[in-house]
Amino acid sequence: MARILITSAIPYINGIKHLGNLVGSQLPADLYARYMRGRGHEVMFICATDEHGTPAELAAAKAGKPVEDYCAEMHEVQKEIAAGFRLSFDHFGRSSSARNHRLTQHFAGALAENGFIEEVVERQFFSVADNRFLPDRYIEGTCPNCGYDKARGDQCENCTKQLDPTDLIDPRSAISGSAELELRETKHLYLRQRALKDEIEAWIDSKTDWPVLTTSIAKKWLHDGEGLQDRGITRDLKWGVPVRKGSEPWPGMEGKVFYVWFDAPIEYIAGTAEWADANGKADADWERWWRTDRGAGDVRYVQFMGKDNVPFHTLSFPATIMGSREPWKLVDYIKSFNYLNYDGGQFSTSQGRGVFMDQALSILPADYWRWWLLSHAPENSDSEFTWENFQSSVNKDLADVLGNLVSRVTKFCRSKFGETVPAGGSPGEREHQLVAELQQRLAAYEACMEAMEVRKAASELRALWVAGNEYLQSAAPWTVVKTDPEKAQAMIRLALNLIRLYAVISRPFIPDAAASMMASLGCEDWRWPADVGRALEVLPAGHGFTTPEVLFRKITDEERAEWQTRFSGVRS
Repeated sequence: MARILITSAIPYINGIKHLGNLVGSQLPADLYARYMRGRGHEVMFICATDEHGTPAELAAAKAGKPVEDYCAEMHEVQKEIAAGFRLSFDHFGRSSSARNHRLTQHFAGALAENGFIEEVVERQFFSVADNRFLPDRYIEGTCPNCGYDKARGDQCENCTKQLDPTDLIDPRSAISGSAELELRETKHLYLRQRALKDEIEAWIDSKTDWPVLTTSIAKKWLHDGEGLQDRGITRDLKWGVPVRKGSEPWPGMEGKVFYVWFDAPIEYIAGTAEWADANGKADADWERWWRTDRGAGDVRYVQFMGKDNVPFHTLSFPATIMGSREPWKLVDYIKSFNYLNYDGGQFSTSQGRGVFMDQALSILPADYWRWWLLSHAPENSDSEFTWENFQSSVNKDLADVLGNLVSRVTKFCRSKFGETVPAGGSPGEREHQLVAELQQRLAAYEACMEAMEVRKAASELRALWVAGNEYLQSAAPWTVVKTDPEKAQAMIRLALNLIRLYAVISRPFIPDAAASMMASLGCEDWRWPADVGRALEVLPAGHGFTTPEVLFRKITDEERAEWQTRFSGVRS
């Protein structure tokens, strides 16, 4: 049994996320966590809300609420929606937690002690209209790299280039829109990433199995232009982790907080500590996941994220860990994703364009979305959500292939043999061929899941479903029963066991449907099918079952057209 630590990029607190955010980190992380648990491994799956920085302050101001209240409310909203999508976090924490405050301050103190923090006097935009310094996200302007006119002062969301506020063309305040800005002196702390460049690069070079997307982004940031730059880790804000050197005050840093991108990844560790606190466990119980001197040496740590988060997880967070010179666990594998676009354009939170997570759950159950998003995950390139493709995938894959098999088998058995597993007959050559095919395809499915090849895994799972359908088509028990009822019973006994097999192996993708399938079979045996032949004998003759409700209903053309119109414009 392996020990696997899984984290997905923590979503910002400012509002409900769209499906592109979901498939870029949390959903594939959940797929992997569920699969690894299904294989019997010990899993720790951590996520949280990212609650500091200007997005939280701006969103709270827009909502007319104190930022603490806004974050508390939105954490509960995001937690509830995550549960609606069946995201199986061991803990869904908060970056504003006391644990994260202490750990962030601890890391800053350790970095300072080791010479990796520099105090820098810099010139920063001061808004005369707002009477305050403007940290990066409080400034908008035109990106000097791609010309996007709504680039933020920390990063252009259009081309993903990391920016400083002074890089922007025609900068303006994101609070008031005022262009009356002055550059004034203020002091900040910088993480000396350049001093750790060789160490970081050697570590990245050792990760020969990482996806090309992950490695290429990391290398670009290491070498393009002037290469890896030192990074400011403090801001002139009220909301955030107060700047302290460990448990001690930091002279000259009064009234400042740590930059959100410094404290946010530390929440992965803090969130695991929050898990221990919430479950009445000791510090040793979370430290065994994170400290190599306390048992984390045998942990495999996997991160999931969209490509815009890769630089911080391949460079800045590792710099924090390495620079502490303490035995913290570094990530072993980073699974990164491209973008999911929406119906000929982009998802847009600001314009309300596309399907947001709460809206998705209001029109269809989670499994419909989970299946489509994972089977179309933007791994090797950007992918696109279209309503036509969504309808087709749901109707063909879920309703016609899997749902139809479950319905046909259970209804036929009930009508001909009653609601118990029939006892007659024994497997023939056709059944042995099916077992051999399923064993081979299951191995391919497992290999894709182990390698986190999400789309290929979905394709292999569908092929497993198709194999069962093709067997039923060729075996035709509904015809055979007229001349050889015993033989038909053997076929249906195998087919009922096949439903259980599909429930077990499909559970990481479609957990609710898998649970419904198992419930209809009156079975709680979720053991992974190491031997397919034996797995198809788990339900014995005489075992009772019920005919389930329709597992997946088809999406009509009228529904598709209505949803396409509803989600094309500004969200009310």
